[in-house]
Amino acid sequence: MRAAAFVGAAPGAPGAAPASIKPRRLRPGARVSLIAPSGSASGPDRVEASIHALESLGLRVKASPHCSDAYGYLAGDDATRARELELAFLDPDTTGVICLKGGYGTPRILDKIDYGVMAANPKLFLGYSDITALHIAFRQMAGLVTFHGPMPSSDMVPDFDPESLASLEKMLFGRGGLPGKIANPRERPFETLAEGICEGELVGGNLSLLAATMGTPWEIDTKGKIIFIEDIDEAPYRIDRMVNQLRLAGKFEACAGILIGSWTRCAAPEGKRSLTIGEILRDLLLPCGKPMLQGLEAGHCVPALTLPVGIRCRMNASAGVLETLESPFAD
Repeated sequence: MRAAAFVGAAPGAPGAAPASIKPRRLRPGARVSLIAPSGSASGPDRVEASIHALESLGLRVKASPHCSDAYGYLAGDDATRARELELAFLDPDTTGVICLKGGYGTPRILDKIDYGVMAANPKLFLGYSDITALHIAFRQMAGLVTFHGPMPSSDMVPDFDPESLASLEKMLFGRGGLPGKIANPRERPFETLAEGICEGELVGGNLSLLAATMGTPWEIDTKGKIIFIEDIDEAPYRIDRMVNQLRLAGKFEACAGILIGSWTRCAAPEGKRSLTIGEILRDLLLPCGKPMLQGLEAGHCVPALTLPVGIRCRMNASAGVLETLESPFAD
């Protein structure tokens, strides 16, 4: 088995992330690579529909021949998924790499990726949910700025809601507002949980994946950063356990600010004794004394914003404002 290669300091070293590397923005008619580094698709028809969904955005799509592979709940074996990811970044004919779907599988390939490939061939990279592990690894091991946002099989087929579409197009094609304010669709306000103003790189994503990488060389570095968390289909006690795990590891003490996303289908069954998500967050996060907003519509929700991961942002929790301080693109 080929050992993973790393950029910068040794994996796991505090503050070891290399300097930021930004991709080029997509242009109308750009060719993108569609890959499946995580869970398996329901079948070839789903992959074909996903290709058409991306083509409707004005993109030309080069799909990995392994997008329809299935190895249990995985989109093929670990070595194949890692290699297809590298090949997508090595492909000189594409300017973006888009993940077909999430599910489960990316933690299994973190130690099989040559991160020097991403550093030497930066491309726009899009996904969320299980793809959170790759967002962390690409930023901390390769320096790459990435995008947390909708994926074709998960969110665009059979229909893609117009508000999520507008956010995705604005972010990927750089159509105004960058840098600038990140606001929920229809300007739905954020809720202030703890007042204050902070600046730092936006990092994070799916809480389950953040917890799954703890204690590994790929665990999230939150020092001086704004951490974003969200999840789906997790009982409140499991959210409690995972948030507490990050708390005990000092991730919230080290961060600059905390940004809370959606908790889709995370309520306890009716009649079952439970803390609410709000009670859990107040109990575990408020004592950290960091500015905190909740209500960001990103991740497992509809509509969902596309977020740049790894660029500096400012969060004014007192005023309920989140804004980027730099463009996520090199051009």
